[in-house]
Amino acid sequence: MEPLFGVLLGLILVVASAAESNCTCATNKWTVCAQDASGNCTCMLVGSNHKVDCSTLTSKCLLMKAEMIPLKEKRFRGHPCGLLDNDGIYNPDCEDSGIFKARQCNQTDTCWCVNTAGVRRTEKGGKSLSCSELVRTSWIYIELKHKKRSSAFDVPEVANALKHLFESRYKLHPKYIAAIKYDSPLIQIGLNQNDSKKSRCDVDIADVACYFEKDIKDDSVFHSNSTLTVSVNGDALDIEKVRIYYVDEKPPEFCMRQLVSGISAVVTVVILTAGFGITVLVVLKWLRTRKYETVESKEMGEIRAASLQ
Repeated sequence: MEPLFGVLLGLILVVASAAESNCTCATNKWTVCAQDASGNCTCMLVGSNHKVDCSTLTSKCLLMKAEMIPLKEKRFRGHPCGLLDNDGIYNPDCEDSGIFKARQCNQTDTCWCVNTAGVRRTEKGGKSLSCSELVRTSWIYIELKHKKRSSAFDVPEVANALKHLFESRYKLHPKYIAAIKYDSPLIQIGLNQNDSKKSRCDVDIADVACYFEKDIKDDSVFHSNSTLTVSVNGDALDIEKVRIYYVDEKPPEFCMRQLVSGISAVVTVVILTAGFGITVLVVLKWLRTRKYETVESKEMGEIRAASLQ
């Protein structure tokens, strides 16, 4: 009886161990997962008490926050999502829903306003800076460049392969893929998503862009950490460069200031150049006049000397 009990106990432990090993978050490697007494798998974001929904993509804000956790506090180390600004990665403030708070601040007294992609859209200010709303990033343009090959891919096949990738891997509804253009070796992808179109269960295009960029840079967020492979009619689409542009529903508030500064700089350069040119002309004219007067004085002296003789 005792040997049979031992065998049963061993089988129970094996099954429990296997169940525990399957308790992982498929869409986010920066999580800590555990099973409760009922066998339900619950995953929490590394370094916080935020529960992660592993059936969909984790918000970009939460991903950035997880990346800011020191190496000793997490099992993985990755590179920050690339943004087209000069501020780099920062530790964001996220709403309970996982989206960015409209106002972000660093560890000093410097604050700024961001869009739904977490990209700064205003001048930096102090703690008194007010951001009235979180402006939606409605368009995201992704520019890709694949490695050189003997012949170009077929345009429709490239479009179909990328549409399938965004739909199957990132759970993005096809209606948000506005356009895919291909002119070897360049690929342009346009994603469009307005608040009026997006439902609560739809993934955000900013999150999709973040996941996609990390996949391209071989720093996948997915738990499998597998290298992204895109096949076009059986041939690998080897992407070597990616660049992402964010366009908001409202224009950034610092653009006009930068434009005025740029125009002022150009005007200053033009004025200085013109002033330098005028100065050079005046000096040259003065030198020529002086030379003429010197020659004239010499000739007059020679004439007077001749007359005296």
